[in-house]
Amino acid sequence: MAVLGPGLVIAGVGVGAGDMVTGLAGGARFGMALAWAIVLGALVKMAVTEGIGRWYLATGQTPVKGIHSLGRWVSGYFVFHLSILGFVFGAAVMSATALSLNAMFPAISVTAWAVVVGVAGFTIVFFGRYRVFETIMKVLVGLMFVGVVGAAIFTLPSLGELFRGFVPTLPEGGSVLYAFGIVGGVGATITLAAYGYWLREKGWQGSSWIPIMRTDLAVGYALTFIFVLAMMIIGAEFLFGTGRSIEESEGLAALADPFGDRFGAAARWLFLIGFFSTTFSSVVGAWNGMSFLFADFVRIARRIPDEEAGPHTAVTAPAFRIFLFWVAFPSMLLLLFGRPVLLVIVYAALGALAMPFLVLVLLWLLNSRRVVPEYRNKILANVVYGVILVLFLILGGNEVIGLF
Repeated sequence: MAVLGPGLVIAGVGVGAGDMVTGLAGGARFGMALAWAIVLGALVKMAVTEGIGRWYLATGQTPVKGIHSLGRWVSGYFVFHLSILGFVFGAAVMSATALSLNAMFPAISVTAWAVVVGVAGFTIVFFGRYRVFETIMKVLVGLMFVGVVGAAIFTLPSLGELFRGFVPTLPEGGSVLYAFGIVGGVGATITLAAYGYWLREKGWQGSSWIPIMRTDLAVGYALTFIFVLAMMIIGAEFLFGTGRSIEESEGLAALADPFGDRFGAAARWLFLIGFFSTTFSSVVGAWNGMSFLFADFVRIARRIPDEEAGPHTAVTAPAFRIFLFWVAFPSMLLLLFGRPVLLVIVYAALGALAMPFLVLVLLWLLNSRRVVPEYRNKILANVVYGVILVLFLILGGNEVIGLF
C-alpha cells in the first residue's frame, strides 16, 4: 500500500454506477454465466492503461502531449469530447451517489443530496494535493471492498456455479449485448488517460518504473474485477429467476431493503456504504483526472515547454480549477430534469466512444520512433489493441443506437 497508489486510484475511478448497473443486470438476467466477461473487461482496460503508463514513463511526455503531436484536430476532438463527457458525467455521478445517501438518510431528497455531493467533491479536489487525494481514494477503495465484497459474501453462490461462469458461454436471450456491455463497463474510459498524470504526481519518472507500474495496474484491475464480480453475484442471488431486473440505477439503492430484510439492518448499511464509496470515488477520482487532462491541453495550446509544465498542470493551476468548476456546478443544471438513469445512459454512450480514440492514439504512438525499441509495441500488443478497437467500435455503435 505504501508503494502502490495510481492503480488503486484507477480502481476507485473505474468502478462506478455504470459498472454496478451492468454487473447487476448481467447477474439478474443470466446468473453467473457472464462472469468471464468481467475478466475480459479488466484485461482490456489494463492493456490500454498499461500503454498510457508505458508511453509516459518511456518518453517523459504526458498523454495529452502525445495526442497533440498527432495534429491539432486530434487534440481538438479530444478536448471537445472531454468537455461534453465531463459535463454529463458530473451530473450522472452526483445523482448516482445521491441515491445511496437518500436511501440512508431519506429526509433529504435525491436532488439535494446530489448538490451536497457536488460541493463535497469539488472541495476535496480543489484543495487536495496528490498525497491527500490518493489517501482519500485508498480509504474509499477500502470501504468499497468491505461494503460491496462483504455484501457479496453474504450471498455467495456455490463454488461450482461460480467457476462455471468463467467458462465463455453466451446463453440465449440477448447475452451478446450484455457481454459487450460488461466488457465495456469494467473500468474507466477517457479518464484512463489521466493515469500518466497520477504517475507523475506520485513521482514515478523514467523507464525504470515500468515494472512497478505494471504491478500497480495489476493490483488495481484485480480489485476492479473483484468489485464487478461482487455486483454480479448480488444481482444473480437477488434477481436471477425472479422475473425482476435491474435496468435503472435507482434499482441499485432499492436492493438495499430486500438485502436488509434477509440479512439484517447491519448488512443493509454495509451494502449502502459500499454503494456510496463506489460512486463517490468516481466523483473525486474522475474530476481530478479530467481536470489534469484539460489543464495540460491548455498548457500545450499556450506552447509552454515541458520543462515549465509543472505549475501549469498542477491542482492549483487556473485551467485545472476552471475545468473542475465546469464538471461540478454547471452540470448541476442537468439535475433539474430528474432523470439520473438517462444521464447514466448518455454518459455510458459517450464513454464507449472514447475508447476507440484512445486505442488508435496508442497504436500510433507506441509504434513510433519516439519510444525506444525495448518499450515499443510488440506484435502481440498490436493484435490485442486491434481486437480492443473492433470490440469498442461495436460497443460504441450499439450504445449510440440505444439512445434513439
